[in-house]
Amino acid sequence: MSTVVLPPVAPEILAEAVEQLSARLRKKLDAAIASCAANIGAAADGSVDVPFGEDAVVSLRPGPSGAIVEAGQAVCTCLLAPRCLHRAAVLGAAPIADAGVLSGTGVSGELDVSAELDGSSEVDGSGGSGESGRSGESSGVGDSNGPGAARGAAKLGVPSGGDGSGDSKGSAGSGGSDAGHAVGATTPDEPAPALTAAQVRAATALWQAAAEALSAGVTAGGAVVQAEVLCAAHTVRLAGLPRAEAAALRVVRGLRAARDSSQGQRLGDLTGAFRDLLTEAALLASGSPGAGATGSVRRAYGHGGNLRVYGLCREPVLSATGYGGVATHLMDPDGACYTVSDVRPGGLARAKGAGTASVALGGAVLDHGGLARGGLRIVGATVSPDGRLGAGRGVSATPLRGVEWSDEPVAALFARPVHEAMAAALDDGLPGDGGTAPPLLGCDVVVVGAAGEYLMVRVADGGPLLRLLPAHPHPGLPFAANLRRIAEYPGLALRVLGRPDLERAATLRPLAVGPVPGASHTLRLPDEWLGRADLGYDRLQGSLFPPGKTDAASAEPVTAGLDPLADAPLWRVRRLLETGVAGGRRAVAEAGRGAETAAFVVPLRRAGLGGAAHLAETVMAEADRRPRDAFGRLTDASAAGYARAWLASAVHLAAAERSLVAASWS
Repeated sequence: MSTVVLPPVAPEILAEAVEQLSARLRKKLDAAIASCAANIGAAADGSVDVPFGEDAVVSLRPGPSGAIVEAGQAVCTCLLAPRCLHRAAVLGAAPIADAGVLSGTGVSGELDVSAELDGSSEVDGSGGSGESGRSGESSGVGDSNGPGAARGAAKLGVPSGGDGSGDSKGSAGSGGSDAGHAVGATTPDEPAPALTAAQVRAATALWQAAAEALSAGVTAGGAVVQAEVLCAAHTVRLAGLPRAEAAALRVVRGLRAARDSSQGQRLGDLTGAFRDLLTEAALLASGSPGAGATGSVRRAYGHGGNLRVYGLCREPVLSATGYGGVATHLMDPDGACYTVSDVRPGGLARAKGAGTASVALGGAVLDHGGLARGGLRIVGATVSPDGRLGAGRGVSATPLRGVEWSDEPVAALFARPVHEAMAAALDDGLPGDGGTAPPLLGCDVVVVGAAGEYLMVRVADGGPLLRLLPAHPHPGLPFAANLRRIAEYPGLALRVLGRPDLERAATLRPLAVGPVPGASHTLRLPDEWLGRADLGYDRLQGSLFPPGKTDAASAEPVTAGLDPLADAPLWRVRRLLETGVAGGRRAVAEAGRGAETAAFVVPLRRAGLGGAAHLAETVMAEADRRPRDAFGRLTDASAAGYARAWLASAVHLAAAERSLVAASWS
């Protein structure tokens, strides 16, 4: 297999190439794409050539951005070009270009990396930070009884089923939200502008394409189905709906990864991507966008005045699309959070090196390591709506002395009870609300020990038992190694700053740790570290720990405790939804025939989860509903009804899971 990588391709270029194929050639497209990998070769002029036999060679000549953004940059030597199978196959084998690259933001380093910062992205083959094998909720909490869960379901017209009686009938209507998350949003919500007729038409086309892709599933979601979604994504981009386009591109990338087993795609992540795309498209098609749905792909920066910000920590950023860099988290005296990011193409090497790269902000003579333990006085600051600090021409910055975590304003992060902080984070992040990424959470903990993949800690002063996981799973980053070293010291007092995992029970992904003021058995960090260690860059050595390490062999066995998400029957609903994503509508219909339906819904109703049982029944019934006329022809071939039923169950499940996650932090 060739080691030459194909350049990324703009979605509309691939969609147009597939649209030009005849019906006969479309049937051969997936096989032709699979045969491209072994023949790729780089030419002397920087183009990439892919030969097909003796008479056809496809040449890709990327532009300055490194992507194929014009039809003339992909040519074939055969007689049928450009309406040939060869050209469409090579374009289909190439990765999909990021929206930031197409708009120029990726070149300038202002790539929107919020998905990576909230831990929702994976790195090729290394596994993701999200949980796909997670199952169910605790029946003791009820069927999404929390007010936030009910609101999230009602926003889409989905019955919340809070009383567990299963008497809420109907399926989801139009509604939705954005899957994308912002980092440290600090501005109040603004009224969303009304959608134009063109935007509503584009969103309706996206809904139809997404519904057809969901009905096909991974097994039938080949290049033709993906091209339909990409065509709709390009339409909503032209209509000024970048958030919907981003959701569509995530689904297409997920379908590609799932069909290529070597990429290690998690089915749970693809299920979430479909839920986010359908909710976003349904809401826009109804003419009621959420805040941030419209606008431009480029990040808009506004005037932030004069600021004084102090470093909290720095975090390596590594995306599955080859970007790497760093995000340094900051706080001002009023407690508002900001980030300074430096993310560019380069992958793991770029993520490692960016931690000590110079900060490109107003001529400040600091690197990111110094900024994470220092501060800045910024004159004429520019700030994006998600709290990102920009480096405009009129911005000037001078270094400030940093503050320790025990001093204000940072101390306020650790003074707030964890259950209050999590309640606010979960309320902001409900599906359908267009919420932001979870804010950083700080707490003082005592190490209990390692339990499987988790580092178990107890929140100080009788708080809950928490599970710590690496903020990024890549083995080239020191997150996992640092947590393993900490696990060797049961009883160690730690001050932890991290991002809560909204998809797991009582789980925190730490970014930095430090000593607990006044504690005798705690970390002993160098003075120049200013009382904190960035787990993504600093490596904890034995000299930084107190003497008297507990022998791991003689220590008491440590367990992760009860997991309300894994111990409840709602795992059945998740499995049904994931079955629909993997096998399509036909697989869900097969799962609901005969006695399988009763075996599926009875445990849910016995646990008091009547709303979830009813919505699951609706999904199975709608999947098997294929009305035909007297001649055996389908009278309603649309997948919209099935997509609405699937979406209703998916949103209900997500809201129920969030309610249980909130309960696990108390």
